[in-house]
Amino acid sequence: MMTKKNRFNILGILLLLVALALSACGRPQTDVIIAGSTSVQPFAEILEEEYARLYPGKKIDVQGGGTSAGLEAVRNGTANIGMASRELKEAESDLWYVEIAKDGLAVIIHPDNPINDLTLEQVRKIYTQEIVSWDELGGNTAKIHVITREEGSGTRSAFEDLVMNKARITPKAIVQDSNGQVRQLVSSDKNAIGFISLGLIDLAGQKSVKALRLGGIEATPENVLSGVYHLVRPFLFVMKAPPEGIAREFIDFVLSGEGQSILAREGLIPVAEGALR
Repeated sequence: MMTKKNRFNILGILLLLVALALSACGRPQTDVIIAGSTSVQPFAEILEEEYARLYPGKKIDVQGGGTSAGLEAVRNGTANIGMASRELKEAESDLWYVEIAKDGLAVIIHPDNPINDLTLEQVRKIYTQEIVSWDELGGNTAKIHVITREEGSGTRSAFEDLVMNKARITPKAIVQDSNGQVRQLVSSDKNAIGFISLGLIDLAGQKSVKALRLGGIEATPENVLSGVYHLVRPFLFVMKAPPEGIAREFIDFVLSGEGQSILAREGLIPVAEGALR
């Protein structure tokens, strides 16, 4: 019997495959197609723009779709590179991958919410609905609106691993299918809570959401780098086999000092140059 989770994953994969097929129609030949995690996507787009400026004439197309959909697109050949925002699972261990950066996972609320600091246990209880009102945490008398990512999302998988401790996210949570949509919803709802990539908190200088301190520790790249902030996940590029040609050239650029500087500037934690696996 097909579960709701499996239906969600299959739908996401099918939507990405349709998008990839449509994008190929009536357009110049693309040299490399990159698809997958919506957490990695905005950073991959920035890297692609700089790569295109340095190496004109080489066409790289970056799309979203979610981690699971991106890995499936790599397996069936509709994408050259998959983007993942979590560790690969055992069933995916046959795939080649490289870590391009590390990312903190931030728990976010509206800037007008007076709450500034929660423990991981309190966040977990919010997401299981053991805690349902902000006044239980010293905040306003208002129902907490729980925002989560869809099944198959690398961001959700990382949140479940790092925060939920095998507890189930409430099925009453509002489901969004990208970091951007979670951020937008929380920024427009004073009673909402969500989780997104730390690198997307201060998007284009617009601080429309607030990252909570967790156990007194601020969600900052510096605290991720020092190891005191523990909600950390890898950003991966994934392929069926070690890269060649333009795919290899692009990955080499991403892992170069210039590429890593770009990612650091955008709020991610760079990895050692040339860390191919």
